Amino acid sequence: MSTHTARRDRRPAPPTWRNWAGTAEARPLRTVAPSTTEALAEAVRRAAEDGLTVKAAGTGHSFTPVAVTDGVLIRPDLLTGIRRIDRAAGTVTAAAGTPLKRLNEALAAEGLSLTNMGDIMEQTVSGAVSTGTHGTGRDSGSLAAQVRELEMVLADGSVLRCSAEENADVFAAARVGLGALGVISEVTFAVEPLFLLTAREEPMPLDAVLADFDHLVRDNEHFEFYWFPHTDRCVTKRNNRSAGPADPLPRLAGWLTDEFLSNGVFQAACSLGRAVPATVPGIARIAGRALSARTYTDIPYRVFTSPRRVRFVEMEYALPRAAAVEALRELRATVERSDLRVNFPVEVRVAPADDIALSTASGRDTAYIAVHVYRGTPHERYFTAAERIMVAHQGRPHWGKLHGRDAEYLAEIYPRFGEFTALRDRLDPGRTFGNDHLRRVLGD
Repeated sequence: MSTHTARRDRRPAPPTWRNWAGTAEARPLRTVAPSTTEALAEAVRRAAEDGLTVKAAGTGHSFTPVAVTDGVLIRPDLLTGIRRIDRAAGTVTAAAGTPLKRLNEALAAEGLSLTNMGDIMEQTVSGAVSTGTHGTGRDSGSLAAQVRELEMVLADGSVLRCSAEENADVFAAARVGLGALGVISEVTFAVEPLFLLTAREEPMPLDAVLADFDHLVRDNEHFEFYWFPHTDRCVTKRNNRSAGPADPLPRLAGWLTDEFLSNGVFQAACSLGRAVPATVPGIARIAGRALSARTYTDIPYRVFTSPRRVRFVEMEYALPRAAAVEALRELRATVERSDLRVNFPVEVRVAPADDIALSTASGRDTAYIAVHVYRGTPHERYFTAAERIMVAHQGRPHWGKLHGRDAEYLAEIYPRFGEFTALRDRLDPGRTFGNDHLRRVLGD
């Protein structure tokens, strides 16, 4: 072996990137953290010149390998902050790597808020938008549905702005773009004056929730529930606008429920269930009986979101809303007649139809059914059984969560799938932003 070869072999291996759940990892040839749109464009341009693929990774809250690359990994750490607030237009523009937590806090300090949001705040704005992150809402949709303009770097390093008025065909697709069309550099959201929400949380039997599901959705601005498998118990959450006054949770009570019970004790229970699966049904019954009602009023992000410190893996499907109750009954029957031991609640939310090509709510009022297991617990049998039910009801898998579908299935279930892939062919014919995961879900 030559001295030159020996030296080359001693070079350190590229650092490994892993997602939050530990379900995906990457060893990029190089990692860059641009702080401006211009620096981002230069990084993409250089990668294209070197024949390398490019992926942007946010905080890794997607469970899929959507951000994996062996080429250039774009990190968002320096591409952050509020760039503009336009009160007359009712918009805020944030750099792509801005965490939702920082966005929400900055908006609240300005007396503003998003209309709706998901239940965690750790994602970056571009990562959350690109994968279709959503909360629950009778009339208000996902984060992507609240986007009014995008700035993105294309495969040749050029910068493109799109909105309903400018490059409208790109805007129709790029709001849920999976990182397949370009790298988002900034996002402009619609915002409104800060308001109050009254949250009412209470346990209910599953049969009662399913029997009254349509009314619960119709009569509340934001309705969701969690069902504990192996039991008939649910916790329901109804969030509606309030004239006030604010009546937030007392600090100790909030900590006890959200940190100690929902994270600390739950972590211990999940660890026990993973080690001794036979204990899972008993733990679920205890948890179901321990639930109690509470009501409080606070600004939106303190109501919509909550800390998530227990790590898990997740699969979620978007169904036509009319199919949700039957699918849940089938899921319950599947768990009851099997030897599956499910140590995480099933989450159910809703969203109105939107006009985004690959949004899971594209063109239809939607109900979301999410199944989870504690990280490190075998999930394949449970997820496969649940997925079989969801597919039978024309389900669309969440783009950021585990699933087994491919481009052939997805092209059938998304009427505008061909519109998206044709745009991809035009914007990124060389697949600078491609990877194996996108090849599976979008095709070549």
